[in-house]
This record gives sequence, structure tokens and C-alpha cells, in this order.
Amino acid sequence: MLNALPGFLRIGRGGDSGGGSDVERRLGERRSTSPAVARRRTQAYKPSWLRNLTRDALDTGVHGFDAALLWAVGILLMLGLVMVYSASIALMERRDPGSGISTFYLVRHSISMCVALTFSVIAFAVPMKHWQRAALPLFLIGMLMLMLVFVPGIGRRAGGADRWINVGPMSLQPTELMKLFVILYVADYATRKQELMHQLKRGFIPMAAAIAIVGILIMREPDLGALMVIVSVAMGVLFLGGMSPRLFFGMGAMLGAVFIMFIMFVPFRRQRFFAYLEPFASKNAEGSSYQLTHSLMAIGKGEWFGVGLGGGVAKLNYLPEPHTDFLFAIIGEELGMAGMIVVIGLFFWIIRRCFEIGRRAISYELFFNGLVAQGIGLWIGIQSFINLGVNLGLLPTKGLTLPLMSFGGSAILMTCVALAIVLRIDLENRRLMRGTVL
Repeated sequence: MLNALPGFLRIGRGGDSGGGSDVERRLGERRSTSPAVARRRTQAYKPSWLRNLTRDALDTGVHGFDAALLWAVGILLMLGLVMVYSASIALMERRDPGSGISTFYLVRHSISMCVALTFSVIAFAVPMKHWQRAALPLFLIGMLMLMLVFVPGIGRRAGGADRWINVGPMSLQPTELMKLFVILYVADYATRKQELMHQLKRGFIPMAAAIAIVGILIMREPDLGALMVIVSVAMGVLFLGGMSPRLFFGMGAMLGAVFIMFIMFVPFRRQRFFAYLEPFASKNAEGSSYQLTHSLMAIGKGEWFGVGLGGGVAKLNYLPEPHTDFLFAIIGEELGMAGMIVVIGLFFWIIRRCFEIGRRAISYELFFNGLVAQGIGLWIGIQSFINLGVNLGLLPTKGLTLPLMSFGGSAILMTCVALAIVLRIDLENRRLMRGTVL
């Protein structure tokens, strides 16, 4: 029956070849094409960068991803948005009485989250080999931005510090960018100089000189809290990268002495440090430990389950900066011990996953990827610990925000981008495990 159909080709069977159609001849030409020609045709096709970006951003190429990490990040972002709105309602009334604008910080924080998520998708689509190549240029760009904060017309001074750069209608805080750039640079350095990491002269001193320049620029702003985070993370990545324990602890003791000098020889820092030891003393409660005392009272008022969302009173012109540095105190007051435990547990899970993803990457001999993932875990862990310690009275008051939750566009942006890189590292781990070429 099929032979009766007009134009039917009996491919692969013997028969009359004299009456073959044009289609049959073309098929014969394709069959006669050599493997080398076919290979050249395949190699000639190169998908565009936009196609590659879309593929990596939307199609992971594996059966699954670290959904638990993504959920933890998403919950903290959304809870932070709600708590920023709750904590900032009274701020606009204080700054502009009668305006009725209570959603100013909510709208700004929402825009920052949208921008951060957009850049996170782009960061996730960039292969780690490109991040490694860009480590040194990004580090140099970060140093240039730290210098630009002192240029009139570009830098912006607020609260007695030069920490911001004007970017159109928004402001950018270079120290937040530098936290990620330092991790990338130190991880790349430890990967390239792995054989020399146990040596002081050839392994540690060149990196120490680079971090010292960054430290001088940051202290010129000044921002001691950001410097502590950056130096601690850099030292941690170097240690994970193979630095000698004796050298690590020796340098750690030296840096500790330097930070103590920064505190002891600056009057307002020295006063704040000793005030936190006795926050409720009459000379401290209305002075250097004013923020700490109201933070502790807010957390104590929350007890186990809080006074209810929006029902806190510490944000009503009592606790300064309730939407940034002391957002955790508002969480403790309104959501109680239960809310604080949930937040701490989510941060613990994120840090744990960063270290686990990094350990797995190192086991696959992706040394740079592993150090970056663990460095990001160190960054989030150290900064979270300092912020929680300040809110709970365990550490002296220091202006560091709570990652993923506090108000601040630059901090939200860079933390989300950093965690997107961790997810990219996890993706490359899974692809390598399945035998896919990265």
C-alpha cells in the first residue's frame, strides 16, 4: 500500500534507482557527508550570550536544586520586608508630622529587593570560571569606589561618615560591595598560591598588604564594623585555603591588638565599649548605652510569643534606627522568643548549607568555588552574629545591619548576589556529579 503512494521513498531497500526524486538525491547527499564536515557544521553554531544567559538562569540542566536554601533566603527576605514596614511606620511621622506617608521605607525596601533579585538571576547565570577571572578587576574596582566616597559631588556624607556614592536617585555603599569582592579575590589568591600559603613572606604578606590598603580606606570613612567583617572573612578564607595554623593564630592575635587600639584611642568608641558592660547604670542608660538599654527592654517585653505584629512601642521614638541596626529587637518585641528562634534557625541553616556546598565543591577539586561558598557563609555568619550580639547586649554597639532583613539597598543587593553565587556553585556541583561539562 505504501509503495502505491506518490513520492514514497523506499530508503534502505533495493529497487529501481533511476526514477529517484530530488528529495531522494538530497538525502543521499546528506548520507554521504563526511563526519568531519558534520562536525564543522556543529561547531559553527554558537548560541548568543543572551541564549546562554537564559538557559543558565531558567534551565539548570539537573533534576533538582538546593530548594531548602532558597526557601530559607526567601522567608528571611519576606519577613524582613514585613518587619521593616512595622518598624518604620512611626519614623515618617517623626520626620514629617502630618504627612500621612507611612509606606516610604516599605516602598524603598521593596524596590531594593526587586533590584537585588534581578541582579541575583544574572549572577546565578554567570559560570564560576568567569567570576574567578573577574576577581582581581572587581577588587580593584571596589578599591576605586572606596576612594570615590571622598570626592565632592560623588560621595555623600551622612551621620559624620563618608560611606555612600550617589548613583542617580539612589545611593551605593562601597563597603557592602567590597565584602563580596574581597571574598572572590582572596579565594582566587589562595587557589593560585596554594603551594605558598604556609609561607609568611611569599604567601601571606602580599595579601595582607592588599587588605591593609582596603582597611585604611574604610577607616578613613570611618566604618570599623565593616572593617572587622572584611578582615575576619579574609582571614577565614585564607585559613580554609591552606594558611598555617601557627601563622593564622599569630596574625589573628596581632589584628585583635590593632582593633583594641582602635577602640581604646578613640574616645567615643572607648566610652561605648565600657558602657555596654553596665548598660543600665545611670550615667550610661541615657548616654552611650541608650540604644542597648531600649533594645533589651524591647526584647524583654516580647517574652515568649511577643506583643503581636505592629504592637511594639520601642519603635515609637524610643529605639533609634529600629528598621536597620536594631530590627532584631523589634522582632523580639513583636514576635517574641519564638520569632527570634525562627530567625536564628534560618540563618544557621543558610550558613550550614554554604559550608556544605563549599565542602562538596572542594571534594570535586573545584577549589575556588569551595572557598567562595564558605567565604560567603563566613560573611553572613560573622555579620549576623555581630548584629544579634549587639541587639542582645553580648557585644558593644556597632552599626552593622542584619543580612537579608534590615533596611538598606546596598546590603540587600550584595547579600542576594552572594547567595545566588552559592546557588551557582551548587548547580555546578550537581552538573559535575552527573558528568555534565561545566
